Amino acid sequence: MVKLKVLFIANNNIGFGLSGGDTIFLKLLSHWKKQCSLTLLACQEAINILPKNSVSAKIIITDSVNPNPHNSISNLFLHYLRRIFKVFTTIHRHQDLNNHHVVYSVSDFLPDLLPAVYLKIHNPHIKWIAGYYLFAPPPWSKSSPYHGIRYFKGFVYWLIQKFTLPLVNRYADLVLITSAPDRSRFLPSKSVFVIQGGVDLPVIKKYLQTHPLPPVSHRKFDACFLGRFHPQKGVLELIDIWKIVTSTQPNAKLAIIGKGELEKQMHLKILKLKLSQNITLLGFRDGNSKYDIFRQSKIVVHPATYDSGGMAAAEAMAFGLPGISFDLESLKTYYPQGMIKTPCFDLKLFARNILNLLTDQNLYQKTSYQANNLILSKWSWEKKSTEILSTISTLSS
Repeated sequence: MVKLKVLFIANNNIGFGLSGGDTIFLKLLSHWKKQCSLTLLACQEAINILPKNSVSAKIIITDSVNPNPHNSISNLFLHYLRRIFKVFTTIHRHQDLNNHHVVYSVSDFLPDLLPAVYLKIHNPHIKWIAGYYLFAPPPWSKSSPYHGIRYFKGFVYWLIQKFTLPLVNRYADLVLITSAPDRSRFLPSKSVFVIQGGVDLPVIKKYLQTHPLPPVSHRKFDACFLGRFHPQKGVLELIDIWKIVTSTQPNAKLAIIGKGELEKQMHLKILKLKLSQNITLLGFRDGNSKYDIFRQSKIVVHPATYDSGGMAAAEAMAFGLPGISFDLESLKTYYPQGMIKTPCFDLKLFARNILNLLTDQNLYQKTSYQANNLILSKWSWEKKSTEILSTISTLSS
């Protein structure tokens, strides 16, 4: 039997932390390597985040020049132009890319999406799988995380989606989304798969066999956060929330895992609010070093102010950590249990929910059980990757 030939296009990554879309494409690469013949058409930043020794794919580099880390509007525009030009010249040098059965664009950004559209139009037999994981809010709306100098960036992103969404509706054979409410944004006839995300449960189970969880009262951190330092993730609001928490529990400790464009602002805010002894910025962590923090934490906080879901918290919930978030529409289906929802965007109530979990043993145990049970029953990467591959195979047959 001929293996399904799948081309991943990951040409937009700009190196500011690991997004949900990045995690999805990395996990699908890992879980499909035995059943499929995989090719990765990617920029250097995307290749840099590949897990060592766990990806079996032919790698074709589109661009080895990193964009300016300051990520201004002008730099972002030049990055777009360069990546679009580079990916098309690379496609023309590698005519064998036309022989793939499936092409998966890992995001809706133009350097990922446009080459997939091109391959689909010129080779109608190819099945195009479009990753479309976040819809930009109108930049003038209250829910938009793009304020001040970021307003124009949010406007451009919103405007570009007015162009990319019709392309996906017309040409894509399957759309991967993370939030069930987003299904309504596509044509009723369009095939849509709600992937949400997943957790590598066997890996976590193996870790816990040699690193058993300590009693909750003996853990080093009262809470942890994992995610990109981006306005939509609520990381600056989280520092304000933790200031409120410490007004009641002066020694409360928060661990923050991640990196991103707001890192400098976070450092300055922590200093300004005199929280250097309460908040630890741990940078990017993966594997056991990340699990070590979950193991030593009591709860996981997910203070996103605008999101299509947020799979980062699910890993911590697999360790039995109860979660707290704002009551975003997307999280109603993402985390129907195990995550205490706070009215948007009440920082004082968010802090109160943290304190309630830390002090009410019955509430903690109940929410912890719900969190762990949800992840074990609904969030297996192995199961989800198999379901997606089965759907793709049906389309390609």
